[in-house]
Amino acid sequence: MEAKLKKELGTVMLRPTGHSGGGCISEGQSYDTDGGRVFVKINHKGEAKRMFDGEMASLEAIVKTKTVKAPNPIKVIELDRGGSAFVMEHVDMKSLSKFSKQLGEQLADLHCHNKSRLERSHKEQQTVGKGAAQSEVDAVEQFGFHVTTCCGYLPQKNDWQDDWVSFYSQQRLQHQINMVEESYGDREARELWAQLQLKIPQLFKDVEVVPALLHGDLWGGNVAECAEGPVIFDPASFYGHSEYELGIAGMFGGFNSSFYSAYHAKIPQAIGFDKRNQLYQLFHYLNHWNHFGGGYRGSSVRIMKNLLK
Repeated sequence: MEAKLKKELGTVMLRPTGHSGGGCISEGQSYDTDGGRVFVKINHKGEAKRMFDGEMASLEAIVKTKTVKAPNPIKVIELDRGGSAFVMEHVDMKSLSKFSKQLGEQLADLHCHNKSRLERSHKEQQTVGKGAAQSEVDAVEQFGFHVTTCCGYLPQKNDWQDDWVSFYSQQRLQHQINMVEESYGDREARELWAQLQLKIPQLFKDVEVVPALLHGDLWGGNVAECAEGPVIFDPASFYGHSEYELGIAGMFGGFNSSFYSAYHAKIPQAIGFDKRNQLYQLFHYLNHWNHFGGGYRGSSVRIMKNLLK
């Protein structure tokens, strides 16, 4: 594999640094190369390229906003014996502690970035002598993403849609429910979902949802800090409701009150936030059920029952 990496990266030197990492999906290793230190994620599954292509596009989109630090993506490489490697900038990271407040501020900036561009774009279109074709602002007006991204190793549907409620109901929750049905044939979950999907539009009454670029999988294990400030990584990005990001953030800990205070100082909680937060957590509990088995069934069913009260 190292010969392949050398060739693809155009480097003579490829020396392991002793820095390694990884989670339950992929393994990782840092290397010194002619062009500097890189971090390489490796996954030997057949669907690894699709997963890494989505992660690379996610990092590219986040880095482009210049709002919050994420590793610069370099290249996805198909391995000769199956699977793929994803090469990115190496960042010296440690657990998030002193930069929690800054992460809250910068995450809000990330979520507001597209909204600012939309406002600028609309302003330009109304200015005499400037038509839409001349706008330099690449604002996004729909919900979705230009490539498939994976939350864990399961692919997310990211087809562009104008309506957030339809996108989230169909491409996030229905997609997960379909997988649960296929694997477990769970009658109670199926019946609860049949009732819940009719109620979802009520949770968005009087709420304006503007497409925001999301990290998409922002739990405590995917944030850290370096010497300069906070870092986010392992994204599963798409354009969606900014509140969606806080669903998984609240499930497994890792974010303190200074993070939330700083975030909500820039993006205040809208009426009905708590109910929608449960709705967004439902996706992640279903996704965990589909990844790791029935241990997450209880949480998935409980949330659906709570939302139907």
